[in-house]
Amino acid sequence: MRQVAFIGLGSNLDDPVAQIERALRAIAQLPHTRLVRRSSLYLSRPMGPADQPDYVNAVAQVHTALAAPLLLTELLAIERRQGRQRRAGQRNAPRTLDLDLLLYAQLTHDDPALTLPHPGAHERDFVLLPLAEIAPETVIPGRGAVLDLLAGCARHGVQRLAQSAPPAVLAG
Repeated sequence: MRQVAFIGLGSNLDDPVAQIERALRAIAQLPHTRLVRRSSLYLSRPMGPADQPDYVNAVAQVHTALAAPLLLTELLAIERRQGRQRRAGQRNAPRTLDLDLLLYAQLTHDDPALTLPHPGAHERDFVLLPLAEIAPETVIPGRGAVLDLLAGCARHGVQRLAQSAPPAVLAG
C-alpha cells in the first residue's frame, strides 16, 4: 500500500538550485516511489551561523510503498551521493544537500533515528510555505493544519525564487 509522504529539501553549497533539482530527479527514481508534486524553490536565511550562504528550499510530495525508515535511508543515500558529509556537532552547518522526511501518512514516531513529524517543521516558514503551496489541506499530526501553522509562524524573509518553476503536479 502506498503512503503519502512529504520531503523537505535544502541546500546552500555547490550551486544550491542544481543540488535541489538533482535531488528531485533522484527522489523520482526511488524504488516503489512516485514523485507527485514539487513546490517552487524558496530562498531563506540560514538557521545556524549567519556567516554562511542563504539556503534554497523546496518540498516534494511522494506516494511510496517504502516504509518510513527505509525511505529515510534512501534519502540519506541521495544526500551522500551529492556530497553531504554529516558530522556530529555540526548542526545547522552549511551543506550541499539536506533531505528531511517531514511527514509520512499521519504516522507519529519518535526515536533517535527517525522522528515524525519532523521536529520543528511546524514552526519553520521555509518548510510551511512550500508545503502550503503544494498541499494546503495537510495536517501535521499533533500540531495542526499547515495553513493555520503558517499564519502563526514568524516570517524570516523567505522568498520564492523568480527563476523557480511554479509548483508542479507530475505525471506518472
